[in-house]
Amino acid sequence: MSEQIAPRGSSGEGTKPVRPDVDRKARLKIPAHRPDKQDPVRRIENWDEVYHLFDASNAMIEAERCIQCPAAPCQKACPVHNDIPGAFWLLEQGDFNGAANIFRETSELPEMCGRLCPQERLCEGHCVVGKNALPVAIGKLETFTTEWQHAHGGAQHPPPAPPSGRTVAVIGSGPAGIGVAERLARRGHAVTIYEAWPEPGGVLRYGIPDFKLNKPSIERKFAELEALGVQVRCSTRVGEDLSWEDLRASADAVFVGIGASQGARLGIPGEDGEGVISATEFLVRSNLPPEELPEEHREPLGAPQRVVVIGGGDTSMDCVRSARRLGADEVTLVYRRTEAEMQGRVEERTHAVEEGVRFEYLASPLEVLRDGACVTGLRCIRMELGEPDDTGRRRPQPVEGSEFDLPADIVVTAIGYDVDSEWGEAAPEMTRDRWNRLVVDPETMQTNLAGVFAGGDDVNGADLVVTALADAHRAAEAIDHYLKTLLSETPRPGPLVGDSSFL
Repeated sequence: MSEQIAPRGSSGEGTKPVRPDVDRKARLKIPAHRPDKQDPVRRIENWDEVYHLFDASNAMIEAERCIQCPAAPCQKACPVHNDIPGAFWLLEQGDFNGAANIFRETSELPEMCGRLCPQERLCEGHCVVGKNALPVAIGKLETFTTEWQHAHGGAQHPPPAPPSGRTVAVIGSGPAGIGVAERLARRGHAVTIYEAWPEPGGVLRYGIPDFKLNKPSIERKFAELEALGVQVRCSTRVGEDLSWEDLRASADAVFVGIGASQGARLGIPGEDGEGVISATEFLVRSNLPPEELPEEHREPLGAPQRVVVIGGGDTSMDCVRSARRLGADEVTLVYRRTEAEMQGRVEERTHAVEEGVRFEYLASPLEVLRDGACVTGLRCIRMELGEPDDTGRRRPQPVEGSEFDLPADIVVTAIGYDVDSEWGEAAPEMTRDRWNRLVVDPETMQTNLAGVFAGGDDVNGADLVVTALADAHRAAEAIDHYLKTLLSETPRPGPLVGDSSFL
């Protein structure tokens, strides 16, 4: 290292890195560096991540492209406000561990966020360097630092606070549940996570393919939570395996992080029946071994040769790219607007095109075609863009007489997600909106019920990992405050049912 510095979470826990004035003009002349990625022809034959990690020297050079803006617009654009300039100052000095610890100060999931966040809309989209050149590769550098740290001994956290005697039940083990559980466990509260699926991780495990997020990072996170004393009860669905009333009676506070997993329907003829699959079912059956799935999803998908996916977001990209890895020769995405209106990541669409996916823009499904019970294709109609709708995007309108057919063995629907409507039966007294999303105080994330909080996709609708984490941070702060008001009262009995281990 060129000088003595006191990295936060490294040689000087909690100390701001000392950053002298930098030559910003010189830094702007440094060429952009990006990690290598797999060749498309080879990567559709495996489920490995597309991008390799940065090597150390190129990571340090790329970090030096950060001009250390005093205003740090990248940090402000991050929903959890990672201190990106501070992390990159340590990274360019070679203090990879200190850089990783800075990311961990504000994020429980930096390994995941570095891979999954739409950085082009968030931190990188606000990077000043990006005004005249490629922005600093913030996400891939975040991933590098945290994976380097894991390979060299792992993160070292301070011990949790002494036991408070208070208990918290967390429903759902996705990003929001993880964030709440870790923060409250570190404050000394006893936390139990209740997960309906056979393994923990929520959307991280069951909704995101391996080529975007490797599963070992999920396993490591739950090992960390276990070391903090967090208990995880898998295959436990609240409302079926455990009543809402019993759950509330067992804990001093409850956090609901069930996500939004119910796929929207097309509402067209032929949709019901074999061969038409929701995106969630398609992804879990193609990406995970049967033993990690509920029994109803364990039947193999086989080897479909012609797959049509309907949608336009990142989930639809996950589906078409998974289909190619299953060996499908013809994979087509149907989207009713143009690419300019797509809300998913450009990087994901680029990868899909590289991998041989065909895009049918300005097309909308009319009917699933069948020969008996078997799907044979999808009938569509051409669309044209009319006046803007309430989202500001031009509304697609059908072009009369433009119907056409796409051959298909399987049709996958990836047109949006809602909160599971059955959850309303489990806890009917909780206030919801017309989309079944839970209504909360935006500052505290508390629901209409005392001691019950919620956050993530079950509040926002299908959104980002990092926005779920931001909700978790607000909720954890409010839950901790709420529990402190109960310290003089008798504690609740604690977690219910099942083995204490998720392994």
